[in-house]
Amino acid sequence: MSPKTIYVTEAAMPPLEDFIPYLQQIWSTKILTNGGPFHQQLEAALCAHLNVNHICLFANATIALVTALQAMRISGEVITTPYSFVATAHSLLWNGIKPVFVDISPDTLNINPDKIESAITPQTTAIMPVHCYGHPCDVDAIQKIADIYNLKVIYDAAHAFGVTTETGSILNHGDLSVLSFHATKVFNTFEGGAIVCPDAKIKQRIDNLKNFGIVSQVKVVAPGINGKMSEINAAFGMLQLKGIKNALQRRREIDAIYREQLAQVRGIRCLEHSSEKEANYSYFPILVGSEYPLRRDALFEKLADAGIHARRYFYPLITEFPMYRSLPSAAPSNLPVAIKAANEVLCMPIYPDLSRSELQKIINVIRESI
Repeated sequence: MSPKTIYVTEAAMPPLEDFIPYLQQIWSTKILTNGGPFHQQLEAALCAHLNVNHICLFANATIALVTALQAMRISGEVITTPYSFVATAHSLLWNGIKPVFVDISPDTLNINPDKIESAITPQTTAIMPVHCYGHPCDVDAIQKIADIYNLKVIYDAAHAFGVTTETGSILNHGDLSVLSFHATKVFNTFEGGAIVCPDAKIKQRIDNLKNFGIVSQVKVVAPGINGKMSEINAAFGMLQLKGIKNALQRRREIDAIYREQLAQVRGIRCLEHSSEKEANYSYFPILVGSEYPLRRDALFEKLADAGIHARRYFYPLITEFPMYRSLPSAAPSNLPVAIKAANEVLCMPIYPDLSRSELQKIINVIRESI
C-alpha cells in the first residue's frame, strides 16, 4: 500500500450523515439560491462568531474582491502588495484599475506602511493590503495614511478568519474586508467568500451588486455580477462552524510542535505570530535561508519525494506574471524584500487531521537535511 500523500491543507470534512439533514431541508424548501434560509442563517451566525456588524456571502472570494472595489467606487490606481495570491491584483484589473505595488515588511511579509506614502499619486484612490497567512497588517499606520490622503482601504482578508487583536476583530478595520471560504481555508463552504462591511446601507449596495444589480423584478440599478452563494454551500458552512473551535485548537497544537522542533534548525526561520490576541494558524510558513544546507526548491523537492506536498506561497511574485511585469512598480529594485521572501518561503502542511506521525515525518525530512 502506497504511503499517504500529505498536502499543505485538507478540508475538514464532517461525516456525510451529518450533512444529509441539511440537504433534506434544502430539498423540502426548494430554495437553492437567492438568499435562502441557510444563507440567512450563515450570515447571522458569522456576524456573531466574528463579532462584525454585517457580512455579505459570495460564491467565491475573487468575485467578492471585484464587488468590494465596485461598491466603494474605486478607480484609477490602488496601492497593493506583490506578495499574495494573484486574485488580489486580478480583481483590480477586472475593474480597470492600475495596481501599484510596494514592498513588504521582512518580519510579517505584509505590505510595508513605510513604502505606501511615496507611491501615492493624484490617481490613487485606495489601498488594498493583505493580512498574509492571517497575520494582521499594521492597520493603524495604514489607516493614518488613508485618512491623510482621503483614500479607501479594502483588506484582502482571505486568510484572516477569526483573527482578533486587542481592539477586536481584525475584520472591522478599513472600509471593507474580504474573506475566502475556499476549501483550503480554516473555515470553508467548499467554495465561497464574504465581504465584511460596517453598515446596512453598504451591505444593501453589495447585495445588489452580487445579484446583477437587481433590486426588484423590474428594476436594475447597477451593472452587477452573479456572485451569490448557494444554499448547499451555506448549509455546509453552518455545519463547519460547529467544529471551528476544535479545528483551531488542533491547528494551534500543530503550530506549537513545528516551532519547538524547528527552533534549533540553522537556516530555517519560522514566521512569528505578532501580538494578535487570537491567531487562526491558517498557514505555517518557514523561510529557508542561506545557512540551511539546501536551497528552498531543493527542500521542496525532497519533501515531495517523501510524499509531502508543501507549497511555495507566494512564488512567483504577482509582479513576475506577464500582465503585471511591465508596470513601473513591478521593477525588482522596488521589491527586494518581497523577492527574497518569495525565493525562501515554504508553507508546511497544517490541518486538523494531520496526525502526530505525519507531522513528525515532515519535521524529520527538514532536520535530516542538516
